[in-house]
Amino acid sequence: MAHITFLDETMRDGQQSLWGMRMQAGMALPVSPIIDKTGYNIISLAGSSLFEVLTRHCQEDPWAGLDLLIGSMPNTPLRAGCRSNGSVTFGFTPDVLMDLWVDRLCVHGIRSFWLYDVLFNIDKMHRLAKIAKGHGCQVAGTMLFTLSPVHDDAYYADKADKLSALPEVDSLLLYDTGGVLDRDRISTLVPAIVAKARGKPIEMHANNMLGQSAKSYMDAIEFGVTVLHTAVRPMANGPSIPSIEIMTKNVEIMGHTHNIDTSLLPPVAEHFERVGKAAGFLVNQHFEYDVTALKHQIPGGMMGTLRAQLVQQNMLDKLPAVLAEVATVRRELGYPGMATPFAQLVGTLAVLNIVTGKRYSVVPDEVIQYAAGYYGDPVAPIDANVMDQIMSKPRAKEILAYPPEQPDLAELRRRHGTGEDDDELILRALVPASDIDRMRLAGPVQKDYPTLSSPEFDRVQRLIKMATAPLVQVRSSELDFTLRR
Repeated sequence: MAHITFLDETMRDGQQSLWGMRMQAGMALPVSPIIDKTGYNIISLAGSSLFEVLTRHCQEDPWAGLDLLIGSMPNTPLRAGCRSNGSVTFGFTPDVLMDLWVDRLCVHGIRSFWLYDVLFNIDKMHRLAKIAKGHGCQVAGTMLFTLSPVHDDAYYADKADKLSALPEVDSLLLYDTGGVLDRDRISTLVPAIVAKARGKPIEMHANNMLGQSAKSYMDAIEFGVTVLHTAVRPMANGPSIPSIEIMTKNVEIMGHTHNIDTSLLPPVAEHFERVGKAAGFLVNQHFEYDVTALKHQIPGGMMGTLRAQLVQQNMLDKLPAVLAEVATVRRELGYPGMATPFAQLVGTLAVLNIVTGKRYSVVPDEVIQYAAGYYGDPVAPIDANVMDQIMSKPRAKEILAYPPEQPDLAELRRRHGTGEDDDELILRALVPASDIDRMRLAGPVQKDYPTLSSPEFDRVQRLIKMATAPLVQVRSSELDFTLRR
């Protein structure tokens, strides 16, 4: 029997997968102290994409919100995630800005990081791990899993060996964005990773895209995984990860132990269900087993993006064709792992191929950069004909002539006019100044949010009901009339 520890993803991947990263601090603050006391070994909280969405779409200061949440959870290490070469911007982030991002998160109170690079530029991961470790942080070296002919057990065993050899890496994280791992693959993959882990704990994160990730977690425990990523039930399942409720029950039934105080889970679940419904966000999701997901392996958050792109073109009926095209494009581009940024690159290119009716007639700059090797070496060679089409574009010559630059910190401060305010520099590197101005005009971070039982929500519901009613009758001492649609 094993002792299983749990990492909470309610406020990071849970809300990223179900709420589109639109969880404002006040949506979580009423229950974050309870989460802090529940017994998780780590609580996952921050990421640069969350910062961008909060600033741009929610007009909320992400640094202020992060400070409030960190201050409400003093007992548990809080985690942030970083892509090694582009966490502050979607494309390429200069190394000095990546270093600053990690440093500033640490200064604000983050004490754990999961670091990843889809193409395993381990030297870049190592540089960031050193900065995090300098602040006393825990570091998880991440292996993003994907199914392909080239991503075999030996491939991941080699990455596990290289990552575990880094003294700054405390654990290895097997991250299955597509939720495609089953018992057959786990039974060979996890032992191969464990054999190269140098005794460091193995974490597992599996988005429940096929509805099988809870079973995969149990199989993984059998073969050596001891840390599971979960979310409270309304924020779990579907494109999110398995729920803490079912996983604590499962490990107990199988005779394993854990530190979770399950009596604290219901109030947290009830709160997020109320807030999610009040905000019009998804809660309590469940996906059926769909074998097409094994081919396209689109992560949960990306599926919504694909739908939105097709809706804009009035072509939502083309979604099945786009999903088939995703699988083809992924193969032609050398099987990049389906995580940021490659899930977005492959998905967008597939949409363009279908919408235009002519494959590779329109190629985004980022795809050209990938083909040029700016992101690192592809796992498998890019199809020769596709490479010719990409590199024949007029933009290809310009991109090859101007590889990603590496300005120093003084130059970045000068460009953005931020002086010594490096929190402001991070924001200005993420979003246009106009978005930051709108955020500031919106006022300070709200510390609570209207829920289904609040007077504010009741008033909104009454107004919505009136606005959508087939008739509204108005009566007073002087008037008595009916408005009909």
